[in-house]
Amino acid sequence: MAFEDSDKQYSSEVISEREIINTRILNTSRKQIFHAFKDPNILAQWWGPKGFSNTFYAFNLQPGETWHYVMHGPDGVDYENKSIILEVIEPEQIVLRHLEPVHEFLLTISLSEIDRKTKLIWRMTFDSVEECKKVEKFVVQANEQNLDRLEAQLASMT
Repeated sequence: MAFEDSDKQYSSEVISEREIINTRILNTSRKQIFHAFKDPNILAQWWGPKGFSNTFYAFNLQPGETWHYVMHGPDGVDYENKSIILEVIEPEQIVLRHLEPVHEFLLTISLSEIDRKTKLIWRMTFDSVEECKKVEKFVVQANEQNLDRLEAQLASMT
């Protein structure tokens, strides 16, 4: 299966080697989940792996906007992050480009309804297979912890 991305063409086989995908079924509506992404005060409460906290400097979930924040690790290390919001289709999808200084990747968050629940697909696409392989050992678990925190946040909101 092939598709085009600007002037490049990729096959699904090539893409899969550059992707990390986490999926979760959440017992809440897409609208509520989307709200947890859109509201910076709520997002700052759950974003990141277990034990992390956040300081947001700029956040507006609109295409073309920059999301600038620092994740504070439980070990006292700060991790600066910047992303550009590329696409927002409320309440279905968020696409952003995470920029250096750490790891550069495309993050696509998709939300679909399934029997009064929501299926969340968290898809990270890296520029190279090497970059994906370099981070997959810790990113898969970090993403699961992030989704655990989202799920706990959503439960506290109902």
